[in-house]
Amino acid sequence: MTSLRTALAFLAFTAATACLSAQDRSYGRSVVITKYGIVATSYVQASQVGARVLEQGGSAIDAAIAANAVLGVAEPMMNGMGGDLFAIYWEAKTGKLYGLNASGWAPKALTIEYLKAKGVTEMPQSGIDSVTVPGVVDGWTKLHQRFGKLPWRDLFQPAIFYADHGYPVPELIHEFWKSSQTGLMQNPESQRVFLPAGTVPETGQIFRNPDVAQALTRIANEGESAFYRGAIAQAILKTSAALGGTMSAEDLAQYSAEWVEPISTRYRDWTVYELPPNGDGMAALEMLNIMEQFKPAPGGPHSATELHTRIEAMKLAYADVKAYDGDPRFGNIPVKQLLSKEYAAKRAGLIDPAKANCTVAPGALSGSDTTYFSVVDREGNILSIIQSNYSYFGSKVTVQGMGFALQNRGALFSLDRASPDALAGHKRPFHTIIPAFMEHGDQHIGFGIMGGMNQPLAHAQFVSNVVDYKMNIQAAMEEPRFTVHPELGCNIVIESRVTPESIEQLTKMGHALDVRKEYSTAMGRGQAVLHDSTTKVNYGASDARADGAAVPEAPPIP
Repeated sequence: MTSLRTALAFLAFTAATACLSAQDRSYGRSVVITKYGIVATSYVQASQVGARVLEQGGSAIDAAIAANAVLGVAEPMMNGMGGDLFAIYWEAKTGKLYGLNASGWAPKALTIEYLKAKGVTEMPQSGIDSVTVPGVVDGWTKLHQRFGKLPWRDLFQPAIFYADHGYPVPELIHEFWKSSQTGLMQNPESQRVFLPAGTVPETGQIFRNPDVAQALTRIANEGESAFYRGAIAQAILKTSAALGGTMSAEDLAQYSAEWVEPISTRYRDWTVYELPPNGDGMAALEMLNIMEQFKPAPGGPHSATELHTRIEAMKLAYADVKAYDGDPRFGNIPVKQLLSKEYAAKRAGLIDPAKANCTVAPGALSGSDTTYFSVVDREGNILSIIQSNYSYFGSKVTVQGMGFALQNRGALFSLDRASPDALAGHKRPFHTIIPAFMEHGDQHIGFGIMGGMNQPLAHAQFVSNVVDYKMNIQAAMEEPRFTVHPELGCNIVIESRVTPESIEQLTKMGHALDVRKEYSTAMGRGQAVLHDSTTKVNYGASDARADGAAVPEAPPIP
């Protein structure tokens, strides 16, 4: 009898242990799964607003515009009407991909000669001469005209409500805001709008922005003409003139976002899509092509072997994008050569499996800060979209009476006339913000991970996590990451969740590691949605490195 009890106890213990083991996992949040739509953003209330739009019969585009408008109110340092936008849209019924480049151009009179005459020897990183024409409102307009279902005006009401009535500042947004205080002090209007009572609002403090509520109301009622030709345009011009800027009425009125064809590569058995230059999505694709020359490491995604391959592939791809990327309307960008498998094999041959390369040159050829979010609707249509001011609060210049900051994307121009990214009037600068899309069979994923030059390498890590290590999109998003260090070379920023053994081995290989906390915002903040076209089930993921969530649409319950 005793032995029987012992055996039964052992079986019960074994079953309990097996159950607990099955519940163990390396990521914190569960993936969101539903038959209906999902909106994944870095701010919970923006996700809720987008999900409500889907419930009202709106398309993925409608939900994204409504969510984006709220994000501009709640994350004013990251994005807003003063920034740029890029998007990839996958239409479920046709399987067709659409790309939109809504990045703005430099004012006609903002030239190398103009700046050098002022004694400027390097491209300004803030202030009015770093400002380019904001593209986001025209981007929203073109997306809505083509794929929207709900009335334009209705999409902006939630953002107007939050701006007028206020919202409690989220914890990470407070931290980004706090790091921007010194810059905001440089501009009286920025100080007035974004430093109420002379300081950064605390976490949980109610922040109101009635000026941006009025600007959004104009957009809602008058459409994009309010921004590029009407009252908002006049306020932008007045602000620029007061600071000695070059923006003209023609610069604004003549601007138009551009529909573009996404570029792609085959990674293992998945096809991965990015947008073409002037963005740096081709760096992510080249990095994947180089990584494909190596087998996935048996030790897993944050083993020293896998991380070393990823880091070295990133250096090679980044050297190329820095040397060759620019606005294709002003020069020939060698995308086809850079993304060829033959070129990737040559570049991969430069990787020493035992040693870090600290001085990587571009290959020889023949011939900041951002908000990413993704939406899938109940039909399976996917929008992968990213919007940015570049640096926190962009140029630090706030439009008089309108409550939003102008981007400083012009900071990425070069004053070297030989550079493909040389400053010129009505030229678009090199861009770091990139939405992405990947598919294999019945699996279709819209994803992105924001954060300046972090983005291509973060995209490649996410893709590898899904493809090579069979992770679901939430696990792939939360997996420990590395990113670039401001000092470049062998300097790498990496999260402490990478094992001590891997960190020790990487250090011995010559990598200089700056080890951050478990979930560092230096790695960017990502979102992802997946549509299974066979089961018609949708999945959503939201990065634990952000304040947001993937929020599902509620079903139409009678």
